[in-house]
This record gives sequence, C-alpha cells and structure tokens, in this order.
Amino acid sequence: MRTRALGGIRAGQGRPLALVLACLLAAALAAGGDGLLPQLRLALFNAYQIYLPRQRVSGPVQIIAIDEASLKEFGQWPWPRTRLTELIEHINAQRPLAIGLDILMPEPDTTSPEALAARLSPGPLRDSLAALPAYDDVLAAAMRRAPIVLGAAGFAHPEAGTSDALRVWPVHVNLPAASLKVMRFPQAMSSLPLLQAASKGQGLLSVELERGLVRRAPLVGAIGDTLVPAFSMELLRVATGSSALEIEAGEDGVHSVSVGDLRVPTTPDGAVWVNFSAPAMDRYASALDVMRGRLAPGALQDKIVIVAMTGLGLTDYKTNARGDFMPGVDTHAQMIESFFDGAFLRRPAWMRWAEASLFGACSLLLVWFLPRLRLLVSVPLCGALALGLFGGGALVFARAGLLFDAAGVVCAIGVVGLSMLASMLTAAVRDRKHSERALQMARVSAAKVAGELGAARRIQMATLPQAALAFPGERRFSLDALLEPAREVGGDLYDFFMLDQDRVFFMVGDVSGKGLPASLFMVVAKALSKSVALRGPSEMAAIMNGANRELTRENPEMLFVTSVAGILDASNGQVFLCNAGHDAPRRLTVDGRVEHLHAADGPPLCVLEDFEYPVRHYQLQAGECLCLTTDGINEAMNEAGDLYGNARLDRLLAGLSATTPAAVVRAVRDDVRLHVGQAEPSDDLTLLVLRWDGAP
Repeated sequence: MRTRALGGIRAGQGRPLALVLACLLAAALAAGGDGLLPQLRLALFNAYQIYLPRQRVSGPVQIIAIDEASLKEFGQWPWPRTRLTELIEHINAQRPLAIGLDILMPEPDTTSPEALAARLSPGPLRDSLAALPAYDDVLAAAMRRAPIVLGAAGFAHPEAGTSDALRVWPVHVNLPAASLKVMRFPQAMSSLPLLQAASKGQGLLSVELERGLVRRAPLVGAIGDTLVPAFSMELLRVATGSSALEIEAGEDGVHSVSVGDLRVPTTPDGAVWVNFSAPAMDRYASALDVMRGRLAPGALQDKIVIVAMTGLGLTDYKTNARGDFMPGVDTHAQMIESFFDGAFLRRPAWMRWAEASLFGACSLLLVWFLPRLRLLVSVPLCGALALGLFGGGALVFARAGLLFDAAGVVCAIGVVGLSMLASMLTAAVRDRKHSERALQMARVSAAKVAGELGAARRIQMATLPQAALAFPGERRFSLDALLEPAREVGGDLYDFFMLDQDRVFFMVGDVSGKGLPASLFMVVAKALSKSVALRGPSEMAAIMNGANRELTRENPEMLFVTSVAGILDASNGQVFLCNAGHDAPRRLTVDGRVEHLHAADGPPLCVLEDFEYPVRHYQLQAGECLCLTTDGINEAMNEAGDLYGNARLDRLLAGLSATTPAAVVRAVRDDVRLHVGQAEPSDDLTLLVLRWDGAP
C-alpha cells in the first residue's frame, strides 16, 4: 500500500504537463481548418463512406452516356450538332424535368453546311450549302423546346477561357457577392452564346480534388464577379421551375443554398460533402439505346437527365471518397440523389467545439483516474474509450449524416494519456531504483559488519566441483570450469558429475538478482539439481523438469534461474541439452568454426512450475568442445562503457579449437580481464568447457 501510494503521488507530478498539453490540443481541435491530422481525418471520413455508403431511396437522375457502343454506331466524337439534336429530341419526347448537357460546345460545328460552303469555290454547290440551315441553329431550336441546362468549366488562368458572354440565371444572396469566399475563377469555358441563349439554365461543372479524390463539391461558385450555381443546383432549379437560387450567408461564410423548397446546408465556402452511394450502373443508359428507342416508355419521365460522354478518352474519370473510379458526371448525379433523399453530409461549425469539449472531458478523466488505476486496467479502459469514440462517430454518421472527427480526438487523448503514462513510469522506475539501492546498501553494510559476506563466499566457492579432481583417469573427455563473482558473493553456478559409468551431467546457470539472496539461492539450485539428477530418472528432460518443480516450491524470494544443462555420453559423443532461458551454448569444431547451438526452448527455472522442457540432441566429433557461458562474459564492460560482446568471444574461441578446455578457460578469462581493465566488474564471470576426445 505504501509503494502504491508513493507511485500515485509521484505520478501526480505529471498532471500539470498533461493539463497544459490538453489545453493546447483542445485549442487546436477548436480552431478552424482541417484539424491536427488532416490526412487521418479525411481517411476516417472516407472509411465512413466505404463501410456505411448512402442507400439509394429514390432514383431521380438518369445519365445518358455517350459510350463506346454509341461512338461505334454513330462515329467518333464530336458528332454533328444534328446528331446531338436528335438525341435531345428523343430524350425530350419522354418529358423529363430537366436535361443537363455535361458537354462544352465553345466553337461552331465544323460539319455544318455553311462551314463546308466556306471551304468551297464559288458555284451552285456552295450556294446550295449556304442556303441550308446552320446545325447550331437547328440545335438551338431543339434546345428552346426542351428544359436544357448547359455546363461551364472554370479556369484559373484568364487566357484559358473562351467565352466572355457568360449567361447565368439570378442567384439571390443576402450579402455582397464579392464578400463570399466561394470557389472563384477569372474565366470560364462555356458553349456558344447562341446555345446559351436557347438553354433554360447554365451551371458550373468544376470540382476541386482533395489529395486526388472527390470529397467536396461546390453548390455555388464565381466567374469573375458573377455568382454561378453548380451544375447540379441549376438542374434542380430548372426541374422545380424556380426562378433563382437563394444563398444564406453570414460573416463566417455561406450557410446554405436553397432552390424551391430544398435547403442544402453548406460549408463556409459554399460546398458540400458529397454523400456517395455504392456504384449503381442502373443510373446509366446508353445514348444508342435512346436513339434506337430501346428504353422503356416513360423511363425518363419526370426525371433529371444528364447527357455525358463516358467513352474512353472522352471524359475525365475521377476517384471519389469511397475509392470508386467513376466518370465526373457521377458526382453531380449522386449529389442530386442525396438532395432528393435528404441524405446530407454535414460538418457544422459547432462540431469542432463539440470535439474539443469531448476531448477535454476525456482528458480530465484520464488525468484524474489514470494514476489511481493499475496498468492492466487502464490500458483496456483507454482502448475501450477509443473504440467508443470511433463507434460514436460511425453512429452519428449513419443516423444523422454528421462528420465527427473521432481520429483527431483519439490521437489528442492518446498524447495526453502517453504523457501521464510516461510520468508514471518515470516515477516508478526512479522509486524502484532508489529502493533497490537503499536495500542493497543496507544488506551489504550489515553483511560486512558481521563478516558474513566473507564466510558466504568461502562456503559458496567450496560447493563448486574441481575439474582437476572430478574425473581421475578419464580419457574419453576433458572438462574445465571457472566462476569469478563480481562481488563478495555471486549468483552464477556450474556443476558436473557422473550419472553412471558413461554419462556425465554438466550445467551452467545464472540466478536473478545479486548479493546474499542470489548466492544462497545459487547453492540451493545447485544442490537440488544434483539431488534430482542422482535420485530419480537420469534422462535429461526428467532432470530439468524435476529441478524446475523442486526450485519453484523452495523459492520464497520469487527468484528465477536461467540455465543450460546437458548430458554427454562419453561412449559415443552424443549430447542431450536443455536450455531454460539462457544464452545459447557454443560448439567448437575441429576445423576452427564456432557454432551457436539452439537458443532457449523454455522460460527460466522457477517461472512456470509445470513447464515441460524439450531436449535437443547433438553429436560431437572427436576433439570438438562445448562452451557454456553466462552473460557476465559478453556483457563485461570497460571504463568507456563498451561491452565485450559475442563477436569478440567467437573470434577468440575460433582460434582455440585445438587446445584443452583448461587452456580455453584461461584464454577467455585473460581476454575478458584485458577488456575490462580497471573498471569494476559488472557481473559474475562463469565459463564451462567440455571436450569429447572420442571412445577408447
């Protein structure tokens, strides 16, 4: 309880920083623009549309596509204006509400009789052609009999425009048009003035891409100082018989665009987030089918019809927010559909304040409760909070068409949470190190005063077997080992003894912790392991598993031991190894190679009581050695802080393959001492080398 309370007090020191971060992030969320992470926000809004697409309730729009089949039948584009006239008359015969031409005709028809006559020499043929009606006049006459809406494309450079006589219908606004921050172009490309005069309306076709995708589209724009409705809104005006569009605006920008009884909320620049449905091919009909009378009677009646080019090379395909690659006209059709169904996508001005407020509330909860919760509880709770925010965003999108930036809120909350966790972890690490240092100093001091450490060292070292005396007369193998504690006592261990006439057991281990507890547990671990090996089944797996169970029961301090243990059959050179969380042993071949054997197959001893350690089998060749080490060798550090390292050890061992185990042990000890120099040893140095010399 004392440690936990101290951790809570120390973690509280991170609260001021977390609160400052929360205030800064809340201000950033409440500010205008595209948010802290615009790409992440747009990706989230795209995901809403991908997984929750608009469901088509009505189908008020029909696209008449000048597609590949139409071009194959009637010839390549551009068609003579008489062919387009024929198409318009077929469409108008079914009495649609409006017919939009997503086609620009800025120049006279070059196939018209007067154009052909101008290229002929004077004569009867030229006079006859000149007497025929111009195709542009024929098209204009047909347009006067139909509810035609033309399109115009805005250009950023004045020299790109082709028409100065742009004809648009009234747009009423409650503020000066010049003050509106709508999409503006200095010039536009539109159709011939003759055709503009014959139409019932004209709208802007231009849509700006956001990072290559169509997400938003304007409902009103400006060519110079003239307000121009979007193509979709102009079609709705003609279809409803309204005389003008109504724009409601304020000092913060455009609020809505209305036509008839329809009011569409907009962003301050007069645009809307387009609510896309999944691709619907029934929205398209081929111009060839219209010309051949294949459409069902009344298929276009009381509908808004858009004539557009979809043949390859004739139109610009665009990728929408759902990732669908569709003709540009599809965006205008989907906008009209969503308006008919009332399926608006909105991100009102108050949304950013709602996001900032929600972030502020969640941040205060984190700052208050996080230091009082355990890590295993706080992390799942933070995850549940993030899922709740994303789920809530998806819900308000599906139910109300509101665009809630859950990604920005969650990322901002994550920054505050990480700040708190960093403060808590820093305080916990600092307290733990302080406690360990104080406890260690107290133990060392007490042991020195009582003379216990010296006695403990003598007792500990006396328990280790002596290689020179352990196997008198043995010629099939040779063995040597070394343990040098870094302090008065150490936590490393090694052992070796005969299980029977042919098999020798050997092991190296490293007890967690340092000082007297580790040294005492080292003695216990060595004694229990030998006892298990000698009193029960002498197979490697049984010895390792039995030692693990015995040590786990006799472990009040909750220490653990990393260990490599093995059995060498001296009659044939077979080796059986178990690795419990220890560094991989090395094999020194007779040709001077150093091979790292298999790494740890299981956790250290005393971690899992019932773990069954697997056994690895190897075959030694006569003259080959096994080298078992602890991390006191490869992690030995000099005064500059450089580690001895595995690479240096491997290079040294590679040159010692033909020597005796005793020579290998001495060479490694001397090289480590040379590397450490005057620096204080950081860990125990333990090494065991076993060589099989072959069967007699």
